[in-house]
Amino acid sequence: MKTESVADEDQAASWGEAISRTLVPVEVVPLTGQPFDGSLVSHRLGYVRISTLEADAARVSRTAALIAQAPHAEPQVGVGVQASGRAVLEQDGRRAEVPPGGLVLYDATRPYSVDYPERFRTHLFHLPLRLSGVPERDLRHAAGTAVGPMDGCGAVLSSFLGTLAASAHSLPAPVGDRLAGSVADLVSALVAQLAVGRAADGPAGPNEHLVRRVRQYIDHHLDDPKLTPERIAGAHQISVRYLHRLFEGEDVTVCRLIRQRRLEACARELGRGGRTAPTVSAVAQRWGFADPAHFSRTFRAAYGVPPHEWRARRSDDLR
Repeated sequence: MKTESVADEDQAASWGEAISRTLVPVEVVPLTGQPFDGSLVSHRLGYVRISTLEADAARVSRTAALIAQAPHAEPQVGVGVQASGRAVLEQDGRRAEVPPGGLVLYDATRPYSVDYPERFRTHLFHLPLRLSGVPERDLRHAAGTAVGPMDGCGAVLSSFLGTLAASAHSLPAPVGDRLAGSVADLVSALVAQLAVGRAADGPAGPNEHLVRRVRQYIDHHLDDPKLTPERIAGAHQISVRYLHRLFEGEDVTVCRLIRQRRLEACARELGRGGRTAPTVSAVAQRWGFADPAHFSRTFRAAYGVPPHEWRARRSDDLR
């Protein structure tokens, strides 16, 4: 989509409407008094939507009112890779300045605004939160954070995502399905890095570091069907009773957290689809569910549909 064929006074609004239809509803306000010029190119890579925006200086806002208009929209994780120009994102009271070559993480479910003070080009990657493997708690810690082109995994992620944005249109569907999984894994790693950094910057309670270690242990052993509170407590040299006490302030029990993280992993893998995708029972077994019938009931209780239907719906979304 390009604004060339639109009347000058309607160009910014037309560009904003194109973004709203393609990604999530937003408002666009030009930051210059000149006629606005913008373009949008978007492709789907598996369950990841990749969009390249190029435009004159503008403010792009996702307001609470716009979010309220679609209360049942699926939560999305967003990553912006700044190809040229600068960006300043504000979300949850945080201000993230993104230089050329940097990237920024945001939660498309909650209000945010991005100022582009000069002509810019950016690649936006949107993927469903449930298929990203990102815990909502960690996303809240990490959203509104920028990563420089040489910071942590920023160099690897920016380069990979930039290359992917340039080649997404030419990739066959089976390759796209697999690369979508790679994007989800990298975004999950980025969120984990940023969430830990945010937690480290703030005042930590006496047990916060231990809770973080337990959560990491659970994530690293999800495929073990014998992952139990007893095994977790033994690995950290604490009693089972003390382990449960640690999680009293976490809004989730240890057993529920294990089940939740396993279900997220299954939903993510089932959503990738593809001709060579494993069976539902194989996915369940891989992530620690030994009983297929129990897995099906548990999955349906969490996601509202049985795993076979979840896979079918995701496959339809990818067509």
